[in-house]
Amino acid sequence: MAKERSRKALVELLQRPGNAACADCAAPDPDWASHSLGIFICLNCSGIHRNIPQVSKVKSVRLDDWDDAQVEFMASNGNNVAKAKYESKMPPFYYKPTFLDCQLLREQWIRAKYERKEFIHSEKQEPYSAAKALQCSRTIIVLRAPGRQQRQTGWQQETLLCKMAFRKGYREGFLWKRGRDNGQFLSRKFVLSEREGALKYFNKNDAKEPKAIMKIEHLNATFQPAKIGNPHGLQITYLKDNSTRNIFVYHEDGKEIVDWFNAIRAARFHYLQVAFPGASDIDLVPKLSRNYLKEGYMEKTGPKQTEGFKKRWFTMDDRRLMYFKDPLDAFARGEVFIGSKENSYKVLEGLPPSTQGNHWQHGITIVTPDRKFLFACETEDDQLEWITTFQKVISRPMLPQEYAVEAHFKHKP
Repeated sequence: MAKERSRKALVELLQRPGNAACADCAAPDPDWASHSLGIFICLNCSGIHRNIPQVSKVKSVRLDDWDDAQVEFMASNGNNVAKAKYESKMPPFYYKPTFLDCQLLREQWIRAKYERKEFIHSEKQEPYSAAKALQCSRTIIVLRAPGRQQRQTGWQQETLLCKMAFRKGYREGFLWKRGRDNGQFLSRKFVLSEREGALKYFNKNDAKEPKAIMKIEHLNATFQPAKIGNPHGLQITYLKDNSTRNIFVYHEDGKEIVDWFNAIRAARFHYLQVAFPGASDIDLVPKLSRNYLKEGYMEKTGPKQTEGFKKRWFTMDDRRLMYFKDPLDAFARGEVFIGSKENSYKVLEGLPPSTQGNHWQHGITIVTPDRKFLFACETEDDQLEWITTFQKVISRPMLPQEYAVEAHFKHKP
């Protein structure tokens, strides 16, 4: 009887504002709870909470036994109360994952909130805000250790350096980077500098010149564990001569690679604040990084439509449809700009009757103001998913800056 009473009380608590979605990933209808934190969570997040038992103790809302004190604690807390506490000082640029995101992002988000309490104590955000400062300042304190007055001077110097580094938005470290030619991952030094407006990497630690300079203005980062074959795999893209370039990196430590990801987002946030001084955080945050709209294999033919169809890996990134011979290629073999229906862009199911050559059965035709692009999918489900993705892009009105991108595509040799 007591068990049924507790279960009924908990189910009623799930109807309260904020409790109907997982406190950590916003998945609907959470069926689990952390009775030490007072939050309702989904099954997937409950598995992550189980790995930090010193912080969070979980139970099933409907299957486990609950005592009155535990139910009362859940009633006096809940998801909205926990959010106000554990996310109170969360920087606007920090990526808040959903249930659609990879395991690594969700795990590090949960650990950042409850285990490390990064969004209660702002100084714990230094790894993705001002990472270099403490390394320099600690050295200074060690050097000046003798004498009380000198220690005080060292502390003042530390505070000054922290402020300087924060203004510079500087981060430096080593990541495993996939080689363009042999596919091996090698340790490379990376430097992110807001002052220089770039992310750079060096083939050798003592190299004076970087191997690549990636402008913060055009930088994007997205986690791709399945594609890269590593649970911590991060794909970084940038523009060079208005064409997309990819690099694939990882770090053994999950926190470290997520800190790099958020440092990139922080750098882009500060860049956009300067570039668009009137914009609000709500306007800027969606522009900090983006996941691809869709990726997968299709077949394509050339502009004459007589060359035969070749299998390629396609990535739909905003309005750029890129195709690669291999998913981990550094450079796209080609890119197609997909504008809006107001500008005479259309997507059609099937291929023109005159199409030549062997190809997969399920065709797609994209009509642009200049030509038609022909693609073929292996399955009907793939075809439907790609068409739906293209329709979403085409139904979106073009932004002023996108007209300049379209013009560049039209004038490509």
